[in-house]
Amino acid sequence: MPVATPHLRVDLGRLRRNVRRVADQAAAAQISLRPHAKTHKSLEIARLQLAMGARGLTVATVGEAEAFVRGGCTDVFIAYPLWVDDARAERLRDLAEQARVAIGVDSVYSAANLGRRLGGTGVEVLVEVDSGHHRTGVRPKEAGEVARAAARVGLPVRGVFTFPGHGYSPGAAQEVVAAEAAALRRARESVTAEGLEVQVLSGGSTPTLAASLGDAGAGGSAAGADGVARITELRPGVYVFGDAQQWELGTTEPDDIALTARATVVSHAGGRVVLDAGSKVLGADRAAYATGYGRILDRPKARIVSLSEHHAVVEWPGRRPRLGTQVDVVPNHVCAAVNLADSMWVEEAGRLRPWPVAARGLNS
Repeated sequence: MPVATPHLRVDLGRLRRNVRRVADQAAAAQISLRPHAKTHKSLEIARLQLAMGARGLTVATVGEAEAFVRGGCTDVFIAYPLWVDDARAERLRDLAEQARVAIGVDSVYSAANLGRRLGGTGVEVLVEVDSGHHRTGVRPKEAGEVARAAARVGLPVRGVFTFPGHGYSPGAAQEVVAAEAAALRRARESVTAEGLEVQVLSGGSTPTLAASLGDAGAGGSAAGADGVARITELRPGVYVFGDAQQWELGTTEPDDIALTARATVVSHAGGRVVLDAGSKVLGADRAAYATGYGRILDRPKARIVSLSEHHAVVEWPGRRPRLGTQVDVVPNHVCAAVNLADSMWVEEAGRLRPWPVAARGLNS
C-alpha cells in the first residue's frame, strides 16, 4: 500500500554511503567520531553509525540520552550546559548505571550545582568553551577555573568542547576551524595548568567537517609534528542526510542527500506549483543565505518561495508538473524536519518500511 503524502523518505543506499564515507575519513585522520544523534533521532541510524566505528553518540538532552541508551548505546555525551535539578539528577544517575555518560558545563556556579547532585556518580563533564559562535561556553582561558571547580566536587573532567556554529555561513569553514582549534588549544592549556588531564578536545559540525578532517590529517589528531594539541573528536550530525542548507553551503552534493519530504502537487494557483508539505513537515527554518524554504531534489532551479502550515508554494521554471505528481523536497534544516515526524520511510530495493523517530520530542 502506498504511503500517503507528505512523509519523510530515506534513501538507505545514500545514507549508508554518507555514514561510511565520514567514518573512513575520520579513521584515516586518526580522529574519533561522536555523531550528533539529534539530527536523526533514530535507533536504526545510531546503530549503523556505531557499527561503522563511531565511539559513541552526542545528544542534546537527557531524554535523547535515555532513548539511545535504552536502544543499546553505551557511551553518550550530552553536549549542552545542563542546569540539573533533583529530578534530572536522578535521571542522570540512572543513566550512569547503564552507560558511560558525560555532560557539558560552562560556569563555576553550574559545576558546584552538578557536584552537589552528581558528584561521585561517575557522570563526567566536559567544559564548554566559546570559539566564536557566542552562544554558550566560557572564554578559553577560563576553562581551567571551571574544570577545577568540577573536579573539586567529585566530577571527573574528561576534557573541553566547543561548537563552531558560525561555520554555517558561506565560505567560513577554514577560518572557523582555525579559530575553533585555537580556542580548544588555549582551553587545554588552561585546564592542564590546574593539574588536570585533558583526554578529549571535542568540536566539529557538518559545514566545517571537511576542514576539520583536513586539519587533523595534516598532523594527526592528538598532536601534530609540531607537538601542538589538535582536536581529537568530531560531533557532526547533518552529514548522514544532508539538507538544503548544506546544499547551498556547498558541503553536500544533491546526489548525497539521503532524506527528502515526498509531497504531492495539489494546485497551480497563481501560475506556481503548490505542494502539500508545509512547515509542519519541512520545518520553518530559513538561514540568511538560503534562497528559499527548501529545494526540489531533481529541479535545482526551483525554489520554495512561501511556506505555511500545509502549503509550500514553489516558483518552478519551465513546464509545471501535473496535479497529483509527487516530488521530493529537501528541507532547509533536516534536524527540525525529522523532529516533526513519527516515522521516516526507508526506501530499499523499491520497497518502503517505517523507521520510528524514537527520540522525537524528547526536549528535556
